[in-house]
Amino acid sequence: MKKFLFASLLAAAGFAAQAQTVPVYLDETKPVEQRIEDALSRMTLEEKVRVIHAQSKFSSAGVPRLGFPDFWTDDGPHGVRPDVLWDEWEQAGQTNDSCVAFPALTCLAASWNPNMSLVYGESLGEEALYRGKDMILGPGVNIYRTPLNGRNFEYMGEDPYLASRMVVPYVKGLQSKGVSACVKHYALNNDEEYRHQVNVIVDDRALHEIYLPAFKAAIEEAGSWAIMGAYNLYKDQHNCHNQWLLNDILKRDWKFDGVVISDWGGTHDTDQAVKNGLDMEFGSWTNGLTMGASNAYDNYYLANPYIKGIKEGRYSTKELDDKVRRVLRLYYRTTMNKQRPVGFLCSEPHYAAAKKIAEEGIVLLQNKNNVLPIDLQNAKRILVVGENAIKPMTVGGGSSSLKVQKEISPLEGLRARLAGTNIKVDYQRGYVGDKTSEYNGVKLRVNLDENRTEEQLIADAVDAAKNADYVVIFGGLNKSDYQDCEGHDRKEYELPYNQDKLITALAAANKNVVYVNISGNAVAMPWTAKVPAIVQGWFIGSEAGEAIASVLVGDANPSGKLPFTWPASLQDVGAHKLNTYPGTWREGNQIIDEEYKESIYVGYRWADKEKTKPTFAFGHGLSYTTFAYGKAVADKKVMGADETLTVTVPVTNTGNREGAEVVQLYISDLKSSLPRPVKELKGFSKVRLAPGETKEVTFTIGKDALSFYDDARHEWVAEPGKFEAVVAASATDIRSKVPFELK
Repeated sequence: MKKFLFASLLAAAGFAAQAQTVPVYLDETKPVEQRIEDALSRMTLEEKVRVIHAQSKFSSAGVPRLGFPDFWTDDGPHGVRPDVLWDEWEQAGQTNDSCVAFPALTCLAASWNPNMSLVYGESLGEEALYRGKDMILGPGVNIYRTPLNGRNFEYMGEDPYLASRMVVPYVKGLQSKGVSACVKHYALNNDEEYRHQVNVIVDDRALHEIYLPAFKAAIEEAGSWAIMGAYNLYKDQHNCHNQWLLNDILKRDWKFDGVVISDWGGTHDTDQAVKNGLDMEFGSWTNGLTMGASNAYDNYYLANPYIKGIKEGRYSTKELDDKVRRVLRLYYRTTMNKQRPVGFLCSEPHYAAAKKIAEEGIVLLQNKNNVLPIDLQNAKRILVVGENAIKPMTVGGGSSSLKVQKEISPLEGLRARLAGTNIKVDYQRGYVGDKTSEYNGVKLRVNLDENRTEEQLIADAVDAAKNADYVVIFGGLNKSDYQDCEGHDRKEYELPYNQDKLITALAAANKNVVYVNISGNAVAMPWTAKVPAIVQGWFIGSEAGEAIASVLVGDANPSGKLPFTWPASLQDVGAHKLNTYPGTWREGNQIIDEEYKESIYVGYRWADKEKTKPTFAFGHGLSYTTFAYGKAVADKKVMGADETLTVTVPVTNTGNREGAEVVQLYISDLKSSLPRPVKELKGFSKVRLAPGETKEVTFTIGKDALSFYDDARHEWVAEPGKFEAVVAASATDIRSKVPFELK
């Protein structure tokens, strides 16, 4: 018995000793910063360098000797991208890497509902966890400066306040699952053409007031653990290693403690990468999409050349240690976080979230004579027309292309919803766009081949339309090159594939024409007077068909509002009116300078300044019910610099069904020492109302909502003077104004 007790005591002592020898960097009871310093002190030069650059297309190496696993990133602001081979862009051919495709971020922004952003981030985080991903390369918050930008569908619109309010919950939701966000593309990446060569020239006011706020909110409010540098240049330095954007603004002014990730192929110089704020280098000598040097990782700018520079005395280890500290901090937030929850893939709640987000983001742009919702009691035959009714939209578009478990097309969704009724749903192709049947390993389940001529396709559609109760056209753009697609911009504002001719012909043949525009961008619509109902349907992912059908038949009441101005023509856009896009090539055609001459006047700010009338205004969106706004009132007439102002407005549902209205608050500075926009969005609230119900909507603002960036003083300034709080249903639908003064 004594021997047993003695042995037990020895064993207990051994366990205690072992517990005491747990290194600090692995001791979860120690502060994270202390663990980081301990881990850093144990790493060799080679181990430090290996964690700051890629080892494969989407991963960076860990430190096996110390128990730090490899770190895995993945594309997918809208869903988790399918796995590719270790050193090639081709898909790995796995059978367990399908996903739920969530609506593109333009649709999310169009919901004007931060709660949807939170659900979006949480759902995406769970899918990423299941797939073993530690970082999702998104969300994107570049400002919608021109409707030609091929990548606008990945972003959150033209307004910095709207984008800021929508990106914060997305990042928080994603990171609540232990998966890092990587907010992109920082910064001034506002068009795709020549994206590796464009040097943006922009004044400090526009930089700080328009192009940086969403990034700043993601860092300071959401606490994003990573940010991705953009391909383009600013002040003649590439943004993946840019002294002004990274060292000065991001890390010094915003106190960013996370990692700066290069975009794939965005690193160009070891010296600048070392000194100008880049922390992790990915994808060098690739175009980020399809091509690249093989097995080049050890020769990356922050790999062997960096080690060589340190050993030769050209660099100290000061910058390296800062980079590694940031990477280790990222590890403790993700791969070394033992509290990370369990992931789920393609779950029912994820599909429900995708559908709900889509329904809230779909925008009813026009509804003359209340053509919508479709009258299910009296309709007998509905004709669906258009390639976009059957074409999958979760593939293509560049790095956001997905391999989905399912994608319900608009035609399938409408037929499924109307199954069991007396309504017959017919289909005509109408036009031929892109007949590609495979994209990067994903084979489409629909055959897009077509032998009929354009004339015959239109004639067949018109003939069928004459006998239909409704004609629903699904047109717009797709995710092919030079449309809504990474790598290039659109070549024109008009609809491709001669769709205008088809739409005009169908509108002449049937009085109940509904046009559903599938795109992430505005398009020219010269036929709006002829088409009674117009719906913006976005790229909305796996549940596209169900969500669109629910809106068309009235199961869901549309409540989306445009996150960008829909101009009548490109000449109503500042970047085009001033002939600043795409820029001017320097001698030698290596760099193209693009000067943002319109400055702070982007989107509705430009339309207000120039007094142009857009086809549809920023913030516009209709409902199947109606809303009446009462008179807005403020809690004070004079606001002190350290005080807040509260504006309240009653809103009533005056229709006969439940609906949601996005009430918008703009601020006008009536007299300023510097030029200012006519008004700027500074608040919004989505309020759901039963028929006859009234709710008071309240906005509280501080002096930050009244401030502008003084480029002479390099600080935000709120000047005393007279202001107006403008309550509106859109940028052009003003409902009430409240004057007040800032002392």
